[in-house]
Amino acid sequence: MTPRWKVCGVVDAGVARDAVDAGADAIGFVFYPPSPRAVTAEQAAAIAAELPRETWRMGVFVDAPRDEIERTIDTVGLDFVQLSGDERPAAAEGLSRHAFKALRLDSDTTVEEARELAAPFASCTLLVDTAVAGEYGGTGRKANWGAAAALARDHRLMLAGGLTADNVAEAIATVEPWAIDVSSGLETKPGRKSSRLIQEFAAVLELLR
Repeated sequence: MTPRWKVCGVVDAGVARDAVDAGADAIGFVFYPPSPRAVTAEQAAAIAAELPRETWRMGVFVDAPRDEIERTIDTVGLDFVQLSGDERPAAAEGLSRHAFKALRLDSDTTVEEARELAAPFASCTLLVDTAVAGEYGGTGRKANWGAAAALARDHRLMLAGGLTADNVAEAIATVEPWAIDVSSGLETKPGRKSSRLIQEFAAVLELLR
């Protein structure tokens, strides 16, 4: 079964429409000001208002206060929250929306270590991304597929980290994730998504159906 897919780091309505037209299941909004893909809650709300109701609206936060997350949920109409910082398990408890927790794994992370990192977040959907010092996603670097594959056997897992039209088929075959998350792999430069790259990515997924 082809996994669901999310286009993350969307900053304008045109890209959101292109992604939805190409078959994306979710649009991700980054609420982390240092990111080149950051938007305000008001900007995200304007984009979200143009999306079909069935398209998931996901908000990406990095160590944000709970009240800020809840205000953004209300303003944008978020369906899910993605915790992409160094949050402790308690950060996911009691939120008004289901949380995805990003685990940043480097190439040396063993399966045992990955399972230890995942264990405290049993209530969350896991998102495996690439560990890069000082970065919280969107690095364009391939994740640890071996550790991700092991986690995917026991958890509902979204795979991120350097996915492109050239490697997504191999990533899906190797990891067998429930969903995939693509951002930099659709960009001509950080924060600038390309309609052509979105279409090429979608075409690969269509061939896997």
